[in-house]
Order: sequence, then C-alpha cells, then structure tokens
Amino acid sequence: MTFKAPDSLAEQIAHHLAERIIRGELKPGERIQEQKVTAALNVSRGSVREALLILERRHLIVILPRRGAQVSVLTPHNVTSLCALMSELYILLGLAVAKSWTEELELAPFLQIQQRLIASCERQDVKSFVEDSFNVMRAAYPFANNPYLEETVENLQPSMSRFYYLALEQRQAEMSEYLTLFGQLLEAVVARDLARIRAVLTRYAERSCQSILSALAAS
Repeated sequence: MTFKAPDSLAEQIAHHLAERIIRGELKPGERIQEQKVTAALNVSRGSVREALLILERRHLIVILPRRGAQVSVLTPHNVTSLCALMSELYILLGLAVAKSWTEELELAPFLQIQQRLIASCERQDVKSFVEDSFNVMRAAYPFANNPYLEETVENLQPSMSRFYYLALEQRQAEMSEYLTLFGQLLEAVVARDLARIRAVLTRYAERSCQSILSALAAS
C-alpha cells in the first residue's frame, strides 16, 4: 500500500487501522505491533507510533506499559456509556439545525444523504450505511458552528462506527428501522419541533444501544 501527503501520513495510517478494527478484521484484545505495521505499509516507525496515539485517543486501542498497543475490548459498560453521550451530542446537532435553517434548500444535503441511506439499505451495504449515518452529523456541523462539539463527535465517531458495524452486520434488517427514525427526524427539523427532535433522537440512541448490546452478547 502506498500513502500520499506526508504531512497527514499518521492520520492515513490511523484511518487504515481504524477501518480494520471497525470491520472486525483486528479483534478485541489483538496486539498491534509497530514493526509489523511499519513493514506491511512501508512507512516509518515514528508515523506508526503517532498513528497509534491517534487511535488511542479515539478509543479504538489501548497502549499498555511493556505490552504495547492492543485493540480495545468491547464491554456493555463501554457501549452504554458511549451511547448515552452520543445521544446528547445528536440532540445538540439536531436542535442546532432546526433553529438555524432559513431556507429549505439548506436542508438538501440531508435529503441527499437520506437517498444514499435508502440505496445502501436496499443493497444491504453496511459499510456505506454506517458511513452516511455519520455524514448526517457532519452536514449538521455548519448549523451548530461549534468547533468543540465537532471535535468531540469526530473523536468518538470511530468507536461508534465500530459499534454500529457490529450490530448491523448481525441484523441488517435494522437498517430499515433506522431509516424510519431518520425520516421522522427530518420531518421534525422541517417543522422546527424541538421536543419531537429530542424524542426521536433519544429513541434512536436507545434503539441503537439495545441493538449493539444484543450483537455484543451474541459475538
């Protein structure tokens, strides 16, 4: 594999390893050896070390004294803790969009993402579905105009993607349930119904958490 843009090499390596963790190719508890990654990707050991620090910050690995980097283990406590936090972040973004949009044309990106989600659901394409689920939040960033909120979501996104991927790989039929909730969310945003936005996103987070915990118990 050849990487470009040396100034972002560590981020590219981190993204590559994150994708393998999210898809389950690197298993919980599995050791990630700097030397092997360096040789496999033909990059410097310093860049790999920096990439591992990025992954640790995003909660995909833990770096232990004298034992090195290991893929973080999924636990019910981790799932419920992250889902509770993400629920509040989703609500902040949803409310920001509802309060800030002035013309319906500004909501076009969300409608485009909705169509892509529908297509991914029809193809049973879990990877694309998960990616576009987070693109919904990224489309909301300009409305929130809050760099701290954006940074927090981006740092937590890989761990949440890992959870979603696990759940949807085991129960792909649930994609249609998430689509229904997203449709309800868009309707609430257009109506500027703040109470309904909170209710829909709370229900979405609770449903996601239940699905992830069920998938975790079955894995």
